[in-house]
Amino acid sequence: MPMATLTLEVPLMYGDHHVTEVRRLLLSLPGVEDVYASSCFHIVEVQYDETQVSPEEIEARLDEAGYLGELPVPVEVGAVRGNGQGNGQEPTYRHTVAYEQTRQVISFAQHVPYRGRPLWPCPGMGVLRNVAVEVEAEEGR
Repeated sequence: MPMATLTLEVPLMYGDHHVTEVRRLLLSLPGVEDVYASSCFHIVEVQYDETQVSPEEIEARLDEAGYLGELPVPVEVGAVRGNGQGNGQEPTYRHTVAYEQTRQVISFAQHVPYRGRPLWPCPGMGVLRNVAVEVEAEEGR
């Protein structure tokens, strides 16, 4: 029986460690015969037996591991939004200041609000444990 092929965009697969994990996740499904995964192109191509596994099951497995979502990236808007000094205006991301004494020197500062660690834990990898800290805790240090 010929195999079906499913190609998916996987935006959160951005490193080789993700490729390894995606291949492990998908090859553990019954009926999945081959998986081509590229962290460079954010693409997964799966060859599978339609009688054993559905495309929805394959997508669900990747979604459970966190690979199908969008990468959260703060975006600077082009509109003037105020200085954050009240009146309900949000501060801009980038601030530019020119001073007479600096002449031709220009500097920029950018404020990116803290939103946790959007790339950690890595999708599919979970939280890593610090072995040294656990050993010290066990030894009573």
